[in-house]
Amino acid sequence: MSPRWKGKAAEAKALLEPMSSIVSRLQSSLIESDSHGLFSGCSVLLAAQPEQTELFNQACFGRPVVTAEKDKQWFQLSLEEALYLCSVLKCIKWRYMTSKKADFPYLFKAYSHLRMKNWVVRAGSQYGSDFHCTLRLCGSVAKTLLVLHISKKSHSAVCSSCLECYCVEERIVSRWNPEQSRENQTMVEKELCKSL
Repeated sequence: MSPRWKGKAAEAKALLEPMSSIVSRLQSSLIESDSHGLFSGCSVLLAAQPEQTELFNQACFGRPVVTAEKDKQWFQLSLEEALYLCSVLKCIKWRYMTSKKADFPYLFKAYSHLRMKNWVVRAGSQYGSDFHCTLRLCGSVAKTLLVLHISKKSHSAVCSSCLECYCVEERIVSRWNPEQSRENQTMVEKELCKSL
């Protein structure tokens, strides 16, 4: 599935400053500042410096939390976003996340799979899904439904390094168009007749 742009300006901006470079700058900034998050239920609160705030917004990580502090901005991250940003965790943190959400390993594998494609991944609870990716802003344009099927190869996933035991299969769900099916069927029949 190739990227679709709302306009030529959006494509030019994305090509000028790709998501991978923004995420890379955010990663190095977080490492330099030795950032630490605070667990709050099923989310993580992270204090960001002014330059990190811009990077968080550009990379679409978390949601800004309004506070009275002017020099520091707080971001609320999902557990998947927090683990993705941390990348190397101790098993204690992994166990904490799996104790809060039993299906966390599956959700994180899906989240990291989409983020590795440089997609902007958001919580999809308002749409009745685990995640959603906004690729186009126009409401009247047809959207594509991508379903990820995650299967586990082994029995246990006790730490984040065990995510290699999970396999991701992508399926695109599209509307059935009877006209298109008839045309495809007649084309297949013609090809079969030619080969006989």
